[in-house]
Amino acid sequence: MADRAAEIAAFLAAAGWGSADRRHLAGDASDRRYERLRLGAATAVLMDNPPGGADDPAAFSRMARHLRDLGLSAPAILAEDLPHGLLLLEDLGDDLFARLLQADPAREADLYAPAVDVLLHLQRAMPPPGLPNLTARDWAEAAAFALEWYAFAATGRKPDADRFVTALADALQAHADGPRVLILRDFHAENLLWLPGRAGLKRVGLLDFQLGQLAQPGYDLVSLLQDARRDVAPKTEAAMIARFAAATGVDPAGFAAHYATLGAQRALRILGVFARLCLVAGKPQYLRLIPRVWGQLQQNLVHPALADLRAICDAILPPPTSDILHRIEQQCLAFPSR
Repeated sequence: MADRAAEIAAFLAAAGWGSADRRHLAGDASDRRYERLRLGAATAVLMDNPPGGADDPAAFSRMARHLRDLGLSAPAILAEDLPHGLLLLEDLGDDLFARLLQADPAREADLYAPAVDVLLHLQRAMPPPGLPNLTARDWAEAAAFALEWYAFAATGRKPDADRFVTALADALQAHADGPRVLILRDFHAENLLWLPGRAGLKRVGLLDFQLGQLAQPGYDLVSLLQDARRDVAPKTEAAMIARFAAATGVDPAGFAAHYATLGAQRALRILGVFARLCLVAGKPQYLRLIPRVWGQLQQNLVHPALADLRAICDAILPPPTSDILHRIEQQCLAFPSR
């Protein structure tokens, strides 16, 4: 820990921020943490992303530059020491969509409309080279986290994944396996900032995009509208889906199947991720989000295109009752090395 503190101090000194006041800003489900630096009237953000973690600071740096080249408001990179996992970033402020909407829920549609327009702009542009491009089966296997972690933590048993993966892969191939676009993966209200002093699409500040990859157009829309951390009004969800579909010229009925299939995949994976964060990382706070994600899963599984997957999920995934969630919480840090 002392070595890490020395590395950070040396990095900040070399960047001209060695004497800055430092205040903890945020952490998240990864090993990253953030500090706000203040030097006179100037501010910046330190991203501390220790080497060896799942996220690559070089990927953040590359994607930030790509997004800025497209005219979007990713933070500027002020300094970087990639071998040590340290970045000094432009400070985009504190006006997260989530915070603004908690104070004034009536602003939801007014904020989400430009966020959807950012997605449309992003997906019309050529993606950067070398991004991961998973198959439909890869995405289905990723959703099997729901079986490996959530079902296991809830019941003590890991259901056989073969039929589950096949059913989801079939649905993805049928409804969500077309030409790829760039997705940012965690495009939601806690990673979006409102910057009213800027114009057009630049009013939407972007955070947490280092896992960007190639995938289907509806994926980030689902991330935005089926947010694990906040409820989006049904009328807002419907309006934003219609806005996206109209701008892309897709058939609304076909897009409904596309959206539901991607929504089911994402919800299933998140169920597993949140259970794993408890069992492996000792972070039980994510369990309180599981009922919302479960509701989103059920909303998506109602679509006729997912009838086979729904039958399988009904048979092997127990609803997150208070007893089930308590049982999972009692197992926090039961598997810290996995």
